Amino acid sequence: MTMASSSDAARVRDYVDAGGVRTYYEAVGSGSPLVLLHGGLCTIETLGGLTSRLDEAYRVHLPERRGHGRTPDVNGPITYDLMARDTTAFLEAVDVSSAHLVGWSDGAVVALLVALHRPDLVRSLVLIGQYVNMDGAVPEAAEMMRLDVMPDVLPPMLRELYAGVSPDGPEHWQVVVDKMWQMIRIEPDIALDRLATVTAPTLIIMAEHDMATVEHAEAMRQALPDARLAVVPNATHALPMEHPDVVADLVLDFLTNA
Repeated sequence: MTMASSSDAARVRDYVDAGGVRTYYEAVGSGSPLVLLHGGLCTIETLGGLTSRLDEAYRVHLPERRGHGRTPDVNGPITYDLMARDTTAFLEAVDVSSAHLVGWSDGAVVALLVALHRPDLVRSLVLIGQYVNMDGAVPEAAEMMRLDVMPDVLPPMLRELYAGVSPDGPEHWQVVVDKMWQMIRIEPDIALDRLATVTAPTLIIMAEHDMATVEHAEAMRQALPDARLAVVPNATHALPMEHPDVVADLVLDFLTNA
């Protein structure tokens, strides 16, 4: 995967202190600020196809969260709430007063929590492939979450990407995997009725064969004050990597009309 685009000349690659976490990020493109949040155990490279479309119309910021990619791990557990706080601190560190938040998987949960806790920072919200509590998980995912140790289901590519860039070294991968597994076995745990407090217009994008049920996504849509739902057929949880142009078209159309 590549992240090349016509706006590479304006690309920023840097670290900022985001609430005490030395956070790596890239920024590319021009226009209104858009923050693109990667999935769990991923790096920003996994969203390269989406980035190269969005940066044609927006200034896309791509932070890597604690323990992910080029951002070092931090002592203690990893939780969605901590990552949301980190993301809020990142926005403040790069002087973004409000932005469009686009998150995939764990990144979508983080984006939603930012919208719940700091609505002033969120102009619009795009949530791709997530559930807000365990009731929304498909049966296979719910069954897997009962295991004490993460099963061997991760694409080898994720470990390879981590090993190539992590300042903690490739041997730290399993530490981060274990931390993330302890989190996703019990989180997120957001009651649907809390979504009524989200003020930003929201687009929910789900794959036909996702980790969350379409029924749960529809319940989210109904709970949010201003939301729409798009379900992409013949796609899996890896939707932004499988069909980046489909996702980009949905996001760009939504942002144009939000």
